[in-house]
Amino acid sequence: MREVAALAGVSLKTVSRVINAEPGVSPDLASRVGAAIERLDYRHNLWASSLRRTDGKSATIGVILEDIGNPFSSTLHRAIENVAVKRGVLVLAGSLEEDEARERELVNAFASRRVDGLVIMPASHDHSYLLNERKAGTALVFVDRPPAFLDADTVLADNVGGVRRGIQHLYTQGHRRIAYLGDLQTIMTATLRYQGYREELEAHGVEVDLRLVGLDLRGIDAAEAVTTRFLTQEPPPTAIFATQNLLTIGAYRALRRLGLHHRVALVGFDDFLLADLLDPGITVIAQDPAAMGTTAAELLFRRLDGDRSPTVHLIIPTRLLERGSGEIQP
Repeated sequence: MREVAALAGVSLKTVSRVINAEPGVSPDLASRVGAAIERLDYRHNLWASSLRRTDGKSATIGVILEDIGNPFSSTLHRAIENVAVKRGVLVLAGSLEEDEARERELVNAFASRRVDGLVIMPASHDHSYLLNERKAGTALVFVDRPPAFLDADTVLADNVGGVRRGIQHLYTQGHRRIAYLGDLQTIMTATLRYQGYREELEAHGVEVDLRLVGLDLRGIDAAEAVTTRFLTQEPPPTAIFATQNLLTIGAYRALRRLGLHHRVALVGFDDFLLADLLDPGITVIAQDPAAMGTTAAELLFRRLDGDRSPTVHLIIPTRLLERGSGEIQP
């Protein structure tokens, strides 16, 4: 940094202000420092800088998601990262894969690296263990699912309303035998979505047929197997509602293999890549993971900037995207 200051003809303090995006530096000086940094190929040591910062911040945050390989989680991660990059903050991320122990391991790993805040898509059913992290000054925001036994900021999708919109759409098309594919009921969002299914059927006077309900399903293969069972029993469903993108893919595979993809309606909760290019295109209740990630990140940085207002619980709306599969009539 001394070489940069000498080449630019400014003080070390000015170089530090430019690097850390602090106010009080004229455009001319900032330009000179930038040119010197580029010419010397200078790389700022963020770790050393964090040790010297008077506010104790490390300029890093941790993001703990279900599975970064899943399109929903990866979009969340990218949106959070986009907000963080603008503030010169590094994002550390990990997948917990519905494992409570893994969640705690990741929290401990990030805490040991002195992250300033955590965005968590939780698997645990008791988050009181995070009280010590909060007392230590770590900001916390939960995304997609709320915490248990901890009052914290949350950013969720409209799970109940979204499912009800999907079931209403199928009912309007004339369907009464609507099969249901649900994720692990230990996951709060899965519980809320099943609630939406039951509520909407009951609102139309349609009794829930448990022979058409598949719960605690994980992954494409499980959804394909259960869908096949539903379609080969008597009487079969005329429509299927799948509550997660991988479950929707599994349901479509079964329909396609049995030659029923143009005869049985399908609506999925959660959009996925190429869903609009299939035959027919898959009608979905689309969440907005980019908006959820952006909102969660902005909320986290608001807390890091000193906002001490009461916790907030934000709901991001869903949308019905009609593409053909959900419009098939019995």
